[in-house]
Amino acid sequence: MQLNDAPVAQRILLPVRASTILVSLALALLANFLPWKNVLLAPDFVALVLVFWCVQQPRLVGLGAGWLLGLLIDVGNGVLLGQHALAYSMLAFASISLARRILWFPLWGQALHVAALLLFAQAVAALVRLAAGAEFPGWTLAAGPLLGALLWPVLTTVLLMPQRRPAEIDETRAI
Repeated sequence: MQLNDAPVAQRILLPVRASTILVSLALALLANFLPWKNVLLAPDFVALVLVFWCVQQPRLVGLGAGWLLGLLIDVGNGVLLGQHALAYSMLAFASISLARRILWFPLWGQALHVAALLLFAQAVAALVRLAAGAEFPGWTLAAGPLLGALLWPVLTTVLLMPQRRPAEIDETRAI
Protein backbone atom coordinates (compact mmCIF):
# COMPACT_ATOMS: atom_id res chain seq x y z
CA MET A 1 0.00 0.00 0.00
CA GLN A 2 1.33 3.41 -0.92
CA LEU A 3 1.08 6.47 1.25
CA ASN A 4 -1.25 8.23 -1.16
CA ASP A 5 -3.90 5.49 -0.87
CA ALA A 6 -4.63 6.33 2.78
CA PRO A 7 -7.74 8.39 3.53
CA VAL A 8 -7.09 12.04 4.27
CA ALA A 9 -8.03 11.65 7.97
CA GLN A 10 -5.46 8.87 8.45
CA ARG A 11 -2.49 10.50 6.77
CA ILE A 12 0.47 11.45 8.90
CA LEU A 13 1.00 15.20 8.71
CA LEU A 14 4.36 16.72 7.91
CA PRO A 15 5.91 18.93 10.61
CA VAL A 16 4.55 22.45 10.72
CA ARG A 17 6.82 25.29 9.71
CA ALA A 18 7.18 28.25 12.05
CA SER A 19 6.60 30.53 9.07
CA THR A 20 3.16 28.96 8.54
CA ILE A 21 2.21 29.75 12.14
CA LEU A 22 3.54 33.32 11.95
CA VAL A 23 1.87 34.08 8.61
CA SER A 24 -1.49 32.71 9.78
CA LEU A 25 -1.35 34.76 12.99
CA ALA A 26 -0.32 37.89 11.05
CA LEU A 27 -3.21 37.41 8.60
CA ALA A 28 -5.59 36.93 11.53
CA LEU A 29 -4.33 40.19 13.06
CA LEU A 30 -4.93 41.98 9.77
CA ALA A 31 -8.43 40.50 9.54
CA ASN A 32 -9.21 41.72 13.05
CA PHE A 33 -8.05 45.23 12.18
CA LEU A 34 -10.31 45.49 9.12
CA PRO A 35 -13.06 48.11 9.52
CA TRP A 36 -16.06 45.86 10.14
CA LYS A 37 -19.48 47.47 9.88
CA ASN A 38 -20.66 45.77 13.09
CA VAL A 39 -17.74 44.62 15.22
CA LEU A 40 -19.92 42.48 17.49
CA LEU A 41 -21.00 40.30 14.56
CA ALA A 42 -17.46 39.77 13.22
CA PRO A 43 -15.60 36.69 14.44
CA ASP A 44 -12.39 37.16 16.40
CA PHE A 45 -9.95 35.75 13.86
CA VAL A 46 -6.95 36.01 16.19
CA ALA A 47 -8.72 34.01 18.89
CA LEU A 48 -9.79 31.42 16.33
CA VAL A 49 -6.28 30.97 14.88
CA LEU A 50 -4.80 30.98 18.39
CA VAL A 51 -7.14 28.15 19.42
CA PHE A 52 -6.21 26.21 16.28
CA TRP A 53 -2.46 26.41 16.89
CA CYS A 54 -2.79 25.79 20.65
CA VAL A 55 -4.74 22.62 19.87
CA GLN A 56 -2.53 21.45 16.99
CA GLN A 57 0.90 22.60 18.24
CA PRO A 58 0.73 23.23 22.00
CA ARG A 59 4.53 23.15 22.32
CA LEU A 60 5.00 25.94 19.79
CA VAL A 61 2.07 28.25 20.55
CA GLY A 62 0.94 28.82 24.10
CA LEU A 63 0.24 31.32 26.85
CA GLY A 64 3.01 33.72 25.85
CA ALA A 65 1.72 33.90 22.29
CA GLY A 66 -1.79 34.52 23.57
CA TRP A 67 -0.61 37.29 25.86
CA LEU A 68 1.46 38.98 23.13
CA LEU A 69 -1.34 38.75 20.56
CA GLY A 70 -3.77 40.15 23.12
CA LEU A 71 -1.54 43.14 23.76
CA LEU A 72 -1.23 43.75 20.02
CA ILE A 73 -5.03 43.66 19.67
CA ASP A 74 -5.44 46.02 22.65
CA VAL A 75 -2.94 48.52 21.26
CA GLY A 76 -4.25 48.23 17.71
CA ASN A 77 -7.87 48.80 18.72
CA GLY A 78 -7.09 51.42 21.36
CA VAL A 79 -9.03 49.64 24.09
CA LEU A 80 -8.28 49.00 27.76
CA LEU A 81 -4.74 47.62 27.83
CA GLY A 82 -4.69 44.03 28.99
CA GLN A 83 -8.29 42.95 28.42
CA HIS A 84 -7.53 40.88 25.33
CA ALA A 85 -4.16 39.82 26.73
CA LEU A 86 -5.91 38.27 29.73
CA ALA A 87 -8.68 36.76 27.60
CA TYR A 88 -6.26 35.26 25.04
CA SER A 89 -3.95 33.91 27.73
CA MET A 90 -6.85 32.17 29.42
CA LEU A 91 -8.09 30.99 26.01
CA ALA A 92 -4.65 29.52 25.20
CA PHE A 93 -4.54 27.75 28.56
CA ALA A 94 -8.02 26.28 28.10
CA SER A 95 -7.23 25.26 24.52
CA ILE A 96 -4.03 23.49 25.50
CA SER A 97 -5.79 21.79 28.41
CA LEU A 98 -8.55 20.48 26.12
CA ALA A 99 -6.39 19.84 23.05
CA ARG A 100 -6.29 16.05 23.28
CA ARG A 101 -10.04 15.89 23.90
CA ILE A 102 -10.87 18.24 21.04
CA LEU A 103 -8.81 16.25 18.52
CA TRP A 104 -10.84 13.09 19.22
CA PHE A 105 -13.94 14.61 17.65
CA PRO A 106 -14.77 15.18 13.98
CA LEU A 107 -14.62 18.76 12.71
CA TRP A 108 -18.17 19.68 13.72
CA GLY A 109 -17.66 18.24 17.19
CA GLN A 110 -14.47 20.26 17.43
CA ALA A 111 -16.45 23.33 16.35
CA LEU A 112 -18.75 22.90 19.37
CA HIS A 113 -15.73 22.87 21.68
CA VAL A 114 -14.30 25.89 19.89
CA ALA A 115 -17.61 27.74 20.29
CA ALA A 116 -17.42 27.21 24.06
CA LEU A 117 -13.78 28.35 24.14
CA LEU A 118 -14.48 31.49 22.08
CA LEU A 119 -17.52 32.34 24.19
CA PHE A 120 -15.34 31.93 27.28
CA ALA A 121 -12.71 34.35 25.91
CA GLN A 122 -15.37 36.85 24.89
CA ALA A 123 -16.92 36.65 28.37
CA VAL A 124 -13.54 37.28 30.04
CA ALA A 125 -12.93 40.37 27.89
CA ALA A 126 -16.49 41.59 28.56
CA LEU A 127 -16.05 41.11 32.33
CA VAL A 128 -12.87 43.21 32.24
CA ARG A 129 -14.71 45.96 30.36
CA LEU A 130 -17.62 45.78 32.81
CA ALA A 131 -15.22 46.02 35.76
CA ALA A 132 -13.72 49.14 34.16
CA GLY A 133 -17.15 50.79 33.99
CA ALA A 134 -18.42 49.97 30.51
CA GLU A 135 -22.02 49.02 29.82
CA PHE A 136 -23.11 45.47 28.96
CA PRO A 137 -23.14 45.28 25.15
CA GLY A 138 -26.06 42.85 25.00
CA TRP A 139 -26.40 39.27 23.94
CA THR A 140 -25.13 40.01 20.44
CA LEU A 141 -21.77 39.53 22.12
CA ALA A 142 -22.20 35.79 21.46
CA ALA A 143 -22.70 36.20 17.69
CA GLY A 144 -19.00 36.61 16.86
CA PRO A 145 -17.81 33.50 18.73
CA LEU A 146 -20.60 31.39 17.25
CA LEU A 147 -19.76 32.60 13.75
CA GLY A 148 -16.11 31.82 14.46
CA ALA A 149 -17.05 28.28 15.45
CA LEU A 150 -18.88 27.89 12.14
CA LEU A 151 -15.62 28.86 10.39
CA TRP A 152 -13.64 26.20 12.30
CA PRO A 153 -13.90 23.40 9.67
CA VAL A 154 -12.80 25.77 6.89
CA LEU A 155 -9.95 27.19 8.96
CA THR A 156 -8.76 23.71 9.94
CA THR A 157 -8.74 22.55 6.34
CA VAL A 158 -6.87 25.62 5.11
CA LEU A 159 -4.27 25.71 7.89
CA LEU A 160 -3.49 21.99 7.62
CA MET A 161 -2.95 22.16 3.83
CA PRO A 162 0.79 22.95 4.04
CA GLN A 163 1.28 19.91 6.26
CA ARG A 164 -0.56 17.63 3.83
CA ARG A 165 1.89 18.22 1.01
CA PRO A 166 2.57 15.01 -0.86
CA ALA A 167 5.70 13.43 0.54
CA GLU A 168 8.16 12.07 -1.96
CA ILE A 169 7.90 8.31 -1.91
CA ASP A 170 11.15 6.38 -1.96
CA GLU A 171 10.43 3.15 -3.85
CA THR A 172 13.65 1.55 -2.58
CA ARG A 173 12.71 2.00 1.07
CA ALA A 174 11.61 -1.14 2.90
CA ILE A 175 8.67 0.41 4.74
